[in-house]
Amino acid sequence: MVQANQQNAVAVFGAQALDDPQHVRSVIRQGHWTAHTSGLARNRVQGNVVILPEVLAGDFLRFCQRNPKPCPVLAVSEPGQTTLPSLGMGIDIRSDLPMYRVWRHGELAQEVADVSDLWRPDLVTFVLGCSFSFEAALQEAGIGLRHINEGKNVAMYRTSIQTETAGPFGGAMVVSMRPMLAADVIRAVQVTSRFPDVHGAPVHIGNPSLIGIANLAAPDYGDAVELLPDEIPVFWACGVTPQSAILNAQPAFCITHAPGCMLITDLFNHQLASF
Repeated sequence: MVQANQQNAVAVFGAQALDDPQHVRSVIRQGHWTAHTSGLARNRVQGNVVILPEVLAGDFLRFCQRNPKPCPVLAVSEPGQTTLPSLGMGIDIRSDLPMYRVWRHGELAQEVADVSDLWRPDLVTFVLGCSFSFEAALQEAGIGLRHINEGKNVAMYRTSIQTETAGPFGGAMVVSMRPMLAADVIRAVQVTSRFPDVHGAPVHIGNPSLIGIANLAAPDYGDAVELLPDEIPVFWACGVTPQSAILNAQPAFCITHAPGCMLITDLFNHQLASF
């Protein structure tokens, strides 16, 4: 994070507690942090969130199983359950994300920092792997990440890559992009291949127009970052893809994370490494 953004995070969470996931969730739950979570609790697994009525949960689970790159499932709750004990102590899925999106009939109705007043006994929570979780491994490998250095959310784009449908769910894959030197690209593929539960290896490297992206300077979600002349854009499948599927399914009601505003779990990133 840039100096100002890092100072802001330290001021809110405290320098020593910035990497404590339970403390970070507590501060978020109190409404003191409503920004993206990139760079927070950086050794811990972060997750995308989709909350659907039970009647649609089976179809959505099949959608995730058929599209494991953008939708790797980390946890699924029982209907009405607000805790996720396999992911962290004391998680309350109604309030532990910095910002939620509420969808009605496939349209974005509102963004809120707490969904307790919208909770229903038939709601099922899905937590999906997030690329923020492999970023620490990339940094440890000496690969710089400009969006973190600049205190920005990662840039995300809708593509021409189509997902495999399940019931009413389908549509375009969303990808996240990180620019890097050509010399770093092979290493980035090697590093992220170890983490299939958080999107794994890139789905595309190089020319964005080949996957339907017209302008890197205008992401559909997140913040644009500069692509320098000696850099190559590298694209990973993204957990915002379900929001594209929701536009197609048009459920009467559902809740997702706002792009970049993830659930921070107690799991360490290295626990998801496959080798």
